[in-house]
Amino acid sequence: MLILLPPSEGKTAPSGGAPVDLAALPFPSLNKTRERLLDVLARLTFPRALKYLDIGPGLQEEAERNLTLREAPAAPAHTVYTGVLYEHLGLGAFADRQDVLIASALWGFVRPGDRIPAYRLSMGATLPRIPSLPALWREPLRKAIPDEGLIVDLRSGAYTAAFKPEQATVVGVRAFQDGKTISHMVKATRGDVARILLSGPAPETPEDVADAVRAAGLTVELSGRGRSRTLDVLK
Repeated sequence: MLILLPPSEGKTAPSGGAPVDLAALPFPSLNKTRERLLDVLARLTFPRALKYLDIGPGLQEEAERNLTLREAPAAPAHTVYTGVLYEHLGLGAFADRQDVLIASALWGFVRPGDRIPAYRLSMGATLPRIPSLPALWREPLRKAIPDEGLIVDLRSGAYTAAFKPEQATVVGVRAFQDGKTISHMVKATRGDVARILLSGPAPETPEDVADAVRAAGLTVELSGRGRSRTLDVLK
């Protein structure tokens, strides 16, 4: 099993420590793209940065962090990423897991224990001379990321466009309350599902995923066929 997580828009900036070491990050073949993006962000000064990063003036401090990412303190990814999904997942308890990958518009993918600085960049941003980040990442990720076995994909939006497994059996997760999807609840539910799956024996099939989540007390329905399946969590 491989679990793909989304990043969080909000991040906790490390207060100290050595900077990121690209050579220590997983999937070395992605470093050329990582270097290119670091170079672009280092030149993206305020106020131009707000337009390209698609953020408001209140996030100027976060945008300015991008100017010095190579020198900024780094910390394990599980302490940098925050938000509802990560609160429900409790990723620190699984910091050493190699079967968890966190999607990133800057790094491609990192594992929970990989050391990174806090940055501001979403996959939907349009940078100078890089009109589409999903298109930029698509081929490097296709070549680097394992595409086999069972993948539980908890990403959404542009992050799924950057890497679409073609050979693996993929299980996506949705959440419904009274027949409606609610963004906050979907994030919380995906965090719960990831925690459940990481806390027990690794599932080998979509049915195993559904059984594990159901055994944890959630009401679920498994749909789809072939290599594309969906687990709906009903509340």
